[in-house]
Amino acid sequence: MIEIETALIDEDTERPRYQFDEEALQELMRSIEELGLLSPIKVRTTGNGRYKIIYGNRRYKACKMLGRATIPCIVSDATDELEIYLEQIAENLTREGFSPIEEAEAFHKSLNDPKFSSSTKFLSSKLGKPESYIKNKCEPLKFGAAVRKLVISGTEIKKDRLTEDQLMPLKDLPIEHRDPLALIIARDEMPVSDVKKIARLFKAKDMSDSTKSKPLYKTGPGLLETWSVYEHNKAERAKTDEPKQKAAAKSSKREKAAQEPQAVTPIEGELERPLASLPIHSPLLPEILNSLEEIEAGDKANFLGSVDRLIENLEKHLAEWKHIKERTHSASS
Repeated sequence: MIEIETALIDEDTERPRYQFDEEALQELMRSIEELGLLSPIKVRTTGNGRYKIIYGNRRYKACKMLGRATIPCIVSDATDELEIYLEQIAENLTREGFSPIEEAEAFHKSLNDPKFSSSTKFLSSKLGKPESYIKNKCEPLKFGAAVRKLVISGTEIKKDRLTEDQLMPLKDLPIEHRDPLALIIARDEMPVSDVKKIARLFKAKDMSDSTKSKPLYKTGPGLLETWSVYEHNKAERAKTDEPKQKAAAKSSKREKAAQEPQAVTPIEGELERPLASLPIHSPLLPEILNSLEEIEAGDKANFLGSVDRLIENLEKHLAEWKHIKERTHSASS
């Protein structure tokens, strides 16, 4: 650690943190004036005998406003821009006053600036934060500038301010609904539970965009009333539709059953065989009967033998199926 002339130190204009509370800065000045600078700032050399701040901008500002000629500094020999930027993020994550928007912009810059082009996995490993944390922290950047400037740290609901918890339920809505709703929620100090109800209302698929645009001119309580009416009407529709849905389900079940092949018992299978093999009976034509005279004497015996076998088989089949018919009638009576 060395003392460096204040005039030789430059601020880093691309640092992650750029918002400074004036009241907190005045309090820091009074502390330095009474006790001195208890923690040095960290800088790196930039050539021509000058230095650029890595972290400690608030302390530098306070010392400069107090007219301190020198500032105690830790001089780093780091040159890799990404490593320096990540060190700045890591330092600010431990400090109060690092706003959610500053944090989101820092992550976004690390991921998308061509100078860095990092990955979520790499940031997670370097900063010791889960990948889901980094992704969720970037969500407020979906909102417009008017909404982003209202975002504050913490969970306390304040008038004309927004917490991250209040914003998250709205993040997936179209921007034409997202930003106006966020401003209404900030103005009317709406709790997160109410924001979630309103978000569900605007995500409803059975409402047109033109219908959704009308509540945007209401107050927070008015939006809640619209949600309540919508939920009531939906419940009433469900009651009305329930008998129709049950009837449709039964009809669909019957149609499905009719389309599906039915299980066949062994006896039904046996019946199908003779039905499929026997042709429908029709009287023999006279010309066919007259052909009996054309059978030679030596072949008549063979012919009659075949006829006897056919009659015998048919009589057996007939007797068996008559018995089956009688048993079926007995079982059903």
